[in-house]
Amino acid sequence: MVEVSGLVAWFGRKKRRITRLLVVEDEPLVAFDAEHLLEEAGYVVIGTVDGVAAAVRLIGDGSSIDLVLADVNLADGNGLEVARAAQAVDVPVMFVTGQRPADAMSVAIGCLAKPYAQRDLLAAIEAVDATLDGRTPKRVPAGFSLFA
Repeated sequence: MVEVSGLVAWFGRKKRRITRLLVVEDEPLVAFDAEHLLEEAGYVVIGTVDGVAAAVRLIGDGSSIDLVLADVNLADGNGLEVARAAQAVDVPVMFVTGQRPADAMSVAIGCLAKPYAQRDLLAAIEAVDATLDGRTPKRVPAGFSLFA
């Protein structure tokens, strides 16, 4: 906050377009770390689920989701199924996976390769946020492919 001639001005970051995230990850430690990191960074994690069925249920129940972070290889199916369900209701998906599917570009906005540094996960989400807002991302981290 800065006060100039009796006026108060707040300086800070531009308001995020992406605030509410769904994490779809079947590796418990990776899921826990991602959820904790995202919440510490000010995001609202509306759910952390480990499979396709639970993710599709949350996506389809009208939950307000700004971005789905999905692994591709899940215990009960494939993250592409999650991406297709999200795409059907206009919710963008970012794959976070060790194996990028060949047709990822048709159902997702980007893909972050595992393993990744925590700062790279946050930078990838910020790049998606900028893209969805019609801006050029300031930084695209290593290991991240932005499709849009």
